[in-house]
Amino acid sequence: MTRPGTLIGIFVVGAVIGWLVTSATFTSQPLLPFTAVPALAALALAETAVARSVHYRLTGRRPGAKPLAPISVARLVALAKASSAAAAALGGLAAGYLIYVLRELDKSVPARDARVAGVTLAAALALVAAALYLEHCCRAPKPPDDSDDESRRSTDSWQWHS
Repeated sequence: MTRPGTLIGIFVVGAVIGWLVTSATFTSQPLLPFTAVPALAALALAETAVARSVHYRLTGRRPGAKPLAPISVARLVALAKASSAAAAALGGLAAGYLIYVLRELDKSVPARDARVAGVTLAAALALVAAALYLEHCCRAPKPPDDSDDESRRSTDSWQWHS
């Protein structure tokens, strides 16, 4: 399970690096590209759709569906962990950039870059949420509670017979 503290740490380090690099090179940088937003948003939507499918297949709510191979679930968990860490890093970089350009919103280029950085940050946070949801959906479902059923008693407990 991915720990929130790890993702927050990655985000903060990314934000500090983003702010430092932006403050040192802002005047020589080109406009911030918008291309990361559609990619991050598409990944977030895809991981959410996969998470729902995995959840329904693992809990048996999708009748007639083939069961998932354990290696597939393990690969999806690895994808979710990598996606959440990468999105936290990209979100941190975007946040650092945004913090730097917020002080110059009266100029057209920093104002445009602030909008792009804000939307990039939102898309990165959406990907973090989708990745955490996918990781959550890959957990094995809890077995049904059979404590009331006497026919399924454990064979480890023995009783004296009269």
